[in-house]
Amino acid sequence: MRRLLVTGGAGFIGANFCHYWVGQHPDDRVVVLDALTYAGNPESIASLTEAGRVRFVRGDIAARAQVASLIAEEHIDTIVNFAAESHVDRSIEDATVFLRTNVLGTQALLEAARDGWGAGAAERGCR
Repeated sequence: MRRLLVTGGAGFIGANFCHYWVGQHPDDRVVVLDALTYAGNPESIASLTEAGRVRFVRGDIAARAQVASLIAEEHIDTIVNFAAESHVDRSIEDATVFLRTNVLGTQALLEAARDGWGAGAAERGCR
């Protein structure tokens, strides 16, 4: 059984991935972490959360302590990152939000995974 953390899982692509994954891998544990910015919609995974197939956590991938806590608490061994600010017009108006999520958020996510999984993570199947 895999234990997945799906970041951005309430967005369009992330939610569709969650529906696909749960359908293909019914024994796996899926935890969604999403900040619910303009593109996130918890209703897109409501059927999965209500059925107990997915746990939803509102949060930000840039919050390294929260991500690390989820990795430890849920024994996450797989991370799928869909968290991103993606609207070009919004990035022109304010690039700071995009840099925070897309660059610093990804860095925080990777560091939390490295810290939580420790040495030998790949050999244990963490990805």
